[in-house]
Amino acid sequence: MTEAAASAQTRQDRFERGMRVLTEIDGESGRKVIDSLADISPELGHQIVAWAFGDIYRRPGLAPRDRQLVTLGMLTALGGCEPQLDVHINAALNVGLTPHEITEALLHSAVYCGMPKALNATFVAKKVFAERNLLPVDSA
Repeated sequence: MTEAAASAQTRQDRFERGMRVLTEIDGESGRKVIDSLADISPELGHQIVAWAFGDIYRRPGLAPRDRQLVTLGMLTALGGCEPQLDVHINAALNVGLTPHEITEALLHSAVYCGMPKALNATFVAKKVFAERNLLPVDSA
């Protein structure tokens, strides 16, 4: 096998591995994100699947629910990531986080990144919970 063929095989293997992880975590919404890139930047879609999900998300160091908590905190802190928060709040629910745990994580983020960003993230969570028929959320 030539080096180019081996590289293509590895690239495809990483993509397939990543697609399995993406599907397990994000379900249909993850696939929609990748599909939406097909006409503008298929390589970005490939890298999201192969690198982010095929290499990083499948690492054994953190459980999927812990990875989603980190992701929610980072997207909240960044701000302006509401579409990605929508996908990852759904993913957090898919991997076993409860609405209460998600809202608690978003509340906690307010201390470190500010009220406006935490509010924006919480409103995204409220939308996702309503779409999934998970309102109201019990609070402590």
